[in-house]
Amino acid sequence: MAETTNFELVSPEKLLVSQPVEMVVVPGAEGYFGVLPRHAPFISTLIPGVIQIYEGGQVKERIFVAGGFAEVTEDRCTVLAETAIALGEIDRAAVEQTLKNLAEDLQAAKDDSEKAAVQNKIDVEQAKIRALDTGH
Repeated sequence: MAETTNFELVSPEKLLVSQPVEMVVVPGAEGYFGVLPRHAPFISTLIPGVIQIYEGGQVKERIFVAGGFAEVTEDRCTVLAETAIALGEIDRAAVEQTLKNLAEDLQAAKDDSEKAAVQNKIDVEQAKIRALDTGH
């Protein structure tokens, strides 16, 4: 049996995943990073993207996260995600409609602060589309 590390994925609502994994790949702010057993400790912010959980040398599960933080230790990777959705549960039509609505909101935004908030939402929805198209 392959050596494992513990992986936990927590969203504001609940603990989504808590299990030993062979490897987990996480969308860090400096790029995607893989966590294996005995990894060097560090903390990273996350960008919108897909967490890939490996078992048996293959991706077992893909979960979209919209940002958050990851803490890595020698025996654990803990992700605190702002939003986490199994990739298979994302409805492309709903995301595309949300993007259309947000484009209208961006046009109607009154100041830079409001525009930036809407643009952040657009970036997350576009990341969902990319994740559906590529699995990342």
